[in-house]
Amino acid sequence: MKLKQLIILLFTLMAFNPVNADQSDKDISFYTGTFDVIDKEGDDKTTLFGIEHKNPNLFRDTFLGKFKPITGGFMTGNNSVYLYSGIEGQYGLGPLKILPSFTPGYYEKGSGKDLGSVLEFKSEIKFGLDIFENSKLSYSYSHISNNDWGSSNPGTDNQQITFSKNF
Repeated sequence: MKLKQLIILLFTLMAFNPVNADQSDKDISFYTGTFDVIDKEGDDKTTLFGIEHKNPNLFRDTFLGKFKPITGGFMTGNNSVYLYSGIEGQYGLGPLKILPSFTPGYYEKGSGKDLGSVLEFKSEIKFGLDIFENSKLSYSYSHISNNDWGSSNPGTDNQQITFSKNF
């Protein structure tokens, strides 16, 4: 467990290193929720806690919408760890934001669910609401699987509540 905590700490320090960075480009999110929310047996369902970073200065407008890179990681109540980096889209309907994302990443099962591979892919849909200036509260639903590239592919569905703050 100490090794996993060290990995999370090092990842966090690397992702949020303020050296040569303007503080106005830090969008940091903290989230918590349920890992393997539809687990039929109930043996892998647990809590999760994560952190995510986005740089609003890296938004790119395309013909498909507005996109930006995201980086983050979470740890479950069973010491599973998922570290990821990918892309997130942003679509707005007034104060409501719809944020689909795709993030490949590294998964370590710890004493939790075996997803069949260390390489896993997370697809997520997030619905966010601006609550204060530069702050957002969101609900998201995600699916993580290895696209049948591993020894097995049980996948996991997760749900999270996220608080985001742009510094």
